[in-house]
Amino acid sequence: MLDKEKFIEEIPAVADVCELKPTLWINPNLVDAEKAWEEIPFTEDDILDAERRLERFAPLLMEYFPETKEKGGIIESPLKKIGNMEKKLRENGLKGELYLKMDSHLAVAGSVKARGGIYEVLKHAEDLAIENDLIDPDEDYRQLANDKNRAFFSKYTIQVGSTGNLGLSIGIASATLGFKVIVHMSMDAKQWKKDLLRSKGVKVVEYESDYSEAVKQGRKESDQDPYSYFIDDENSKTLFLGYAVAALRLKKQIEENGIDVDEKNPLFVYIPCGVGGAPGGIAFGIKKIFGNAAHIFFVEPTHAPCVLLGMATGLNNEVSVQDFNIDGLTEADGLAVGRASGFVGTVMKPILSGIFTLEDKELFNFMRMLNETENIKIEPSACAAFEGPVKLLTYKSAKEYLEKFDLMDKLENINHIAWATGGKLVPEDIMQEYLKTYL
Repeated sequence: MLDKEKFIEEIPAVADVCELKPTLWINPNLVDAEKAWEEIPFTEDDILDAERRLERFAPLLMEYFPETKEKGGIIESPLKKIGNMEKKLRENGLKGELYLKMDSHLAVAGSVKARGGIYEVLKHAEDLAIENDLIDPDEDYRQLANDKNRAFFSKYTIQVGSTGNLGLSIGIASATLGFKVIVHMSMDAKQWKKDLLRSKGVKVVEYESDYSEAVKQGRKESDQDPYSYFIDDENSKTLFLGYAVAALRLKKQIEENGIDVDEKNPLFVYIPCGVGGAPGGIAFGIKKIFGNAAHIFFVEPTHAPCVLLGMATGLNNEVSVQDFNIDGLTEADGLAVGRASGFVGTVMKPILSGIFTLEDKELFNFMRMLNETENIKIEPSACAAFEGPVKLLTYKSAKEYLEKFDLMDKLENINHIAWATGGKLVPEDIMQEYLKTYL
């Protein structure tokens, strides 16, 4: 039986989340980057393998998605210096430089899920095509778009459980390649996301329960069909590595922008977090590429801090927010998850710096601020990322962390990256409603 009182008494951040108070949990298991890899079953070669697969598919992606032609079929987002937002946030305590990683504007799916989600669809398509002698890895993948190959893919189904954005990326990509697609969507999913999927020919199954139940039922239904493939946001190593490719692209962008990243000029990255798959993969890649110069934080809603509770207690997916009498209800639909990925929690144990939580009202406040200062629109859940750079000097635990890593005299040298996880596909009328929302 779960001893809640023990965790509340021993871990201050757990006590805070049980009271729905914004907080910061610092990971006590963080180790030197080199030592961390002794515990993690992935290497840089795994990331490079994923990158090469995406390059093989680039000609096909240009064929299907003309918006990718500008970047040669590579789905990548800008790294943007947001000086006006930085100036505004300095009034609230920000120190250092502020950048926005605009996965909110990724081609095809308009969210961070365009990375791992589309990557896993492409890998599954490649595996099927090679196994059935439809293609050789050295050939032009555009031939997968011919009628014969599309008819072959149409015999197969891809299924996924989602609160929204993962379903969009997998639904759009799978249907475009010719697969049948079923997206199992939790009660938190926004209606416009369901409507968009259905307009693409995707079957949407709606649930009156949360994300975990949608995943459970989707997995169960898929397992009963030998021609069905389930994309599992909780446990998929393929998704994870698709997300990790972001680090290779980020390194190139940092170099192109002349940004110094080293232990004197640290990189602090803040990623909104739901079940943990996307932020986990990105965090792994960044830590692998930048080592000890990188400090990575997740950000969760006060009403859905599942990864914080999972990692802080050490129980990972064996505990839910409901076990701590937290309802899991939040306006941040992409983060509305009650139970974390055990796989991701294990991999993050030696490399994640910590996890912030924030109240829903701040999502909309940051959203308006970004729109007013930079004329950039992202969805509310993506705005969770701004909580980190603003609150870095607020919490006692954060100051202790900065002192531990000898960073107090380097605050103005910090390069903060807020990872914007979604927003491009939000209909304009819905976006305007968001901008007028005050909680």
